[in-house]
Amino acid sequence: MPTNDFPIAPAASLTSFLASLDLGGPTVVDDLTVFPLMSRLTETAWYDTLSDGVAAGRARVTEIGDAGTVPELRVVNDGERPLLIVDGEELVGAKQNRVVNLTILVPAKTTLTIPVSCVEAGRWRSVGSEFVPADRAYHASGRHDKMEQVTASLRSSATRRSDQGAIWQEIAAKSARLGARSDTSAAAAMFEQRRASLDRFVGTLQPIERQVGAVFAIRGHIAGLDAFDQPATWRRLMPKLLRSYGLDSLDSAVGGDGFSTPEPARFLKSASATKVDVFPAVGLGQDLRFDGADIVGGALSTDRGIVHVAMFPARGPVRPRTSRRDQPSR
Repeated sequence: MPTNDFPIAPAASLTSFLASLDLGGPTVVDDLTVFPLMSRLTETAWYDTLSDGVAAGRARVTEIGDAGTVPELRVVNDGERPLLIVDGEELVGAKQNRVVNLTILVPAKTTLTIPVSCVEAGRWRSVGSEFVPADRAYHASGRHDKMEQVTASLRSSATRRSDQGAIWQEIAAKSARLGARSDTSAAAAMFEQRRASLDRFVGTLQPIERQVGAVFAIRGHIAGLDAFDQPATWRRLMPKLLRSYGLDSLDSAVGGDGFSTPEPARFLKSASATKVDVFPAVGLGQDLRFDGADIVGGALSTDRGIVHVAMFPARGPVRPRTSRRDQPSR
């Protein structure tokens, strides 16, 4: 159930953070438009990103025991600082590839069980004992749907589950549209198949001074927003998120009737008019979840303020118009 035990009103915390962001002019690469978000309230880094923690040998991600369980993984943070794991980050290896269900701060010197979703329906066999963070986040339209599902799970049962069958169906449909084939029905195949285009987005779109996030648009419609509390975090996560939104820009079925490209400021302000529910976080802080007629979103907040916010238009700008298929067999 939601909790009201929060240092400041949750809506005020989110509104204050979004109000601290300056919206920059757009950069357009093919069908992807990026509006940078700059912060006036930056601070020095006080946590490590997942990729940095794993690369330094201070963090590792494994299955839950030898048997494993699809919707959960174990994170060990041996570092002296918290570890930031961002909504949609993909973890590759072990028994099957997964994506993280929501943004999490793992406390220092802590082992934590985290909620995840499978993005490789056709494999349940080990290819190693530990996961490796991928250079991408789950595609934005999939993150939109997963966020709706996890928010519903939090509100109905105080869990953080996605609709696993729906995720497999969506990956299958998107893979077919993009011409990506995988013997294990892995979402990774889509990113590999379009790697040259995705790498061009990453090479062309570079962070600017004070940038902490961006509003993304695809073919004339706002696709979503991701923003962090500090520029250093954005610099580390920007390539993953560019690949997330970039893959959707390469999918001609992605489009909708929500916020148009000239409306990033209105999209940015829309969260202020939306009811915010607050839940205890998996690790440090509180999970803020909000949705309404215009947006669906989530944020992680601590006593230092908002760490990460992600929000998407509620009415389909990045939701492919496809028919549902039968749930993949396991």
